[in-house]
Amino acid sequence: MTASNGRPAPTEAGPGEMPHGPGRADLSGPSGSTEPSPAGAFAPAAEGPREAGRGAAQDDTVAGVVRQWQAVHPELDTAPMEIIGRINRCSALLQQAEDAPLRRAGLSRPEFDLLGALRRTGHELTPSELARETFSSGAAVTKRLKQLTERGLVERRGDTRDRRVAHLRLTEAGRDLVDGLLPDQLAYERTVLAGLDGAGRGDLAALLGDLLTRLEGRPGAARF
Repeated sequence: MTASNGRPAPTEAGPGEMPHGPGRADLSGPSGSTEPSPAGAFAPAAEGPREAGRGAAQDDTVAGVVRQWQAVHPELDTAPMEIIGRINRCSALLQQAEDAPLRRAGLSRPEFDLLGALRRTGHELTPSELARETFSSGAAVTKRLKQLTERGLVERRGDTRDRRVAHLRLTEAGRDLVDGLLPDQLAYERTVLAGLDGAGRGDLAALLGDLLTRLEGRPGAARF
């Protein structure tokens, strides 16, 4: 998702796309299936021993995965899985949600981020600029632009000095779609977070912001 402060954020990596191994969460679920589980997979996992002092820990799907890895490799510190695994799991479930406004509009989150970048910057962008704004690869942006152009949401203008350069902007239909969707999407996301109090949301946003800043500032940071 593109952050409100304009800083690009990773978009496409799903929970099953991160390499597994020590410090990486196997998000296939306790059954070992490689398919992402539906939202119902967040039903409590089978009871098992917990580490001392962690009685308040959530007993969710990732907790079950962590317990299984601890049984297989008790000598390894599986704590990173509890963060990375949950981030990826939440991302997958949010993108799979059938009631999300973006899904109803036939848009993926990366496509909406691309449309949003054109809307919030308020001016034309080249494909390479869009790639930087949405933290995406050039190939991914090219594919999305083709689909959005075919839908009549984006239009391109050739550069008068260099025909290899294209300038992209929203059509009137694209602008109306973004402006109409944004309030509904924000309301949906507010509902998703309703279980957290205001202080909890603030703390979570700050922690994720710190993690994102570290990842974006890391040399050779991954681009999706």
